[in-house]
Amino acid sequence: MLPHEQRASRLLPAAAAAQGSKDLWATVNVCDTAASPNTLGVRGSMPGMKRKTTLRMRFRVQYLAPDGRWLIVRRNADSGWQKVGVRRRGRVESGWSFTFAPPKAGDVVLRGVAYFQWRRSGKVVQRARKITEGGHVSTLGADPPGFSAGTCRIA
Repeated sequence: MLPHEQRASRLLPAAAAAQGSKDLWATVNVCDTAASPNTLGVRGSMPGMKRKTTLRMRFRVQYLAPDGRWLIVRRNADSGWQKVGVRRRGRVESGWSFTFAPPKAGDVVLRGVAYFQWRRSGKVVQRARKITEGGHVSTLGADPPGFSAGTCRIA
């Protein structure tokens, strides 16, 4: 991982329906386990809308710099936009795993950032962004089962 400064980013606006929804979240569900060494798993959830909409998610990784700032990991840490469903109402979950070379010395603290898009007729009608946080019960693929955290320490 090369340290690059995170560029200032705009907060992505989210419509009221998604912004306050309990179904809009991101979590770390895998963190450097025996079955998945040096791996960070990020999972997200997004609500559907009243009308049929294409739902897309993108997952990225940040690391905690020595000065306390969160910076974007620039290599092998971006899922790109993934179509996760076409939905009316309900919610959709998806995730992405990132595997890194072990740190040369010490450890590194990572977290995920999930970006969400709702599209109709190929146009974005709503956007949101969430930083990973713990406490989410639906974590399919979690290692260990049920694991949900805001950050991950890889040693």
